[in-house]
Amino acid sequence: MSHSSRFDRGHTDDLMSFLAASPSPYHAVANAAERLEKAGFRQVAETDSWDGRSGGKYVLRGGAIVAWYVPEGAAATTPYRIVGAHTDSPNLRVKPIPDTGTRGWRQIAVEVYGGPLLNTWLDRDLGLSGRVTLRDGSDRLMHVDRPLLRVPQLAVHLDRTVNTEGLKLDKQRHMTPVWGLGEVAEGELIAFVAEEIGVPAGEVLGWDLMVHSVEPPAYLGRNRELVAGPRMDNLLSVHAGTAALTAAATADRAPAGIPVLAAFDHEESGSQSDTGADGPLLGTVLERSVYARGGSYEDRSRAFAGTVCLSSDTGHAVHPNYSERHDPGHHPLPNGGPLLKVNVNQRYATDGSGRAVFAAACERAGVPWQSFVSNNAMPCGTTIGPITAARHGIATVDIGVAILSMHSARELCGADDPYLLANALTAFLEC
Repeated sequence: MSHSSRFDRGHTDDLMSFLAASPSPYHAVANAAERLEKAGFRQVAETDSWDGRSGGKYVLRGGAIVAWYVPEGAAATTPYRIVGAHTDSPNLRVKPIPDTGTRGWRQIAVEVYGGPLLNTWLDRDLGLSGRVTLRDGSDRLMHVDRPLLRVPQLAVHLDRTVNTEGLKLDKQRHMTPVWGLGEVAEGELIAFVAEEIGVPAGEVLGWDLMVHSVEPPAYLGRNRELVAGPRMDNLLSVHAGTAALTAAATADRAPAGIPVLAAFDHEESGSQSDTGADGPLLGTVLERSVYARGGSYEDRSRAFAGTVCLSSDTGHAVHPNYSERHDPGHHPLPNGGPLLKVNVNQRYATDGSGRAVFAAACERAGVPWQSFVSNNAMPCGTTIGPITAARHGIATVDIGVAILSMHSARELCGADDPYLLANALTAFLEC
């Protein structure tokens, strides 16, 4: 591989640690920020005045992070090289009045977030994590990583047709986890959460809590060539993007553009929030960076015109048991390198010029790559790529890593693909 390739299987080991430590979007951005801090980046507050000095900076807002590195001598018109990703994954999230139950069972009321494979949340040992807001307005992260909850499936003896007619789940009636026996006590969950973070229950005024599987990521297969784990869609890309940005910022040769990582929340629910890709966060940060370096609106427009974004999200590997669901000419496999994702109806933002940008980055990194397009008879998913392109007028290319079991509580990828992606992203950010 060329000099741009600096990640190996150790990157995959680190990804597994990152996944385990990031059960919520809030944990994911905190962990990304910690890695950036170690590389010399410094947090800037959106409420403060920004300066135009060179170096690495980042903004945190809820479950989103935007980080960028300004090389010495960068002009106000210097274009950006952006890696886009998202921090959220489909799961079960705690309702405002959480304490519920029936027939002697104590349960927790949850709302289905995004489009999870509901059956994968059944009969799993679940922990609880997220963000708690205190009376003084401060936030605390909460991570109970031990078996606490479980969504029990109905026994086959009481559902005799489940194996012939399929499992039918009602989101309201069948997805409520149990966490004990006895009478329901209002305020019990939040009192438990307060105890876990070491504050009086009356200090907790707000919460954004969700469940997660406590089973850790693991290598899989006879030759350990696969990785099974949670939230690969899309913390795999957040982790790779963070590694690529720190590598580009600490390289011997300064990048020609301004490398950026933009990891948004709420992609799985449509991206329409102040921390989502359809919100103003990215555009505001990039514009303020231009203006902080003495630029004008004209300079901002020139910088945006030369900017390219690689929107990195997971894609579908060909499924060995359902290969007919895939396009017959496009069968991407794990460990074949990152995917170029194409949809001419703009569910992905890739076009021919974007393909050339991505192919050139992979070539510089010595990384193989694959193409993905959906079967014409199967609806195509989407991601932040088209939103980024349309909202900011930025050339955008949709890419990602091939996985199986997308939107499952536990997904599957090739053990080599995380570091192949990180190497490709680094080569892209460095040029």
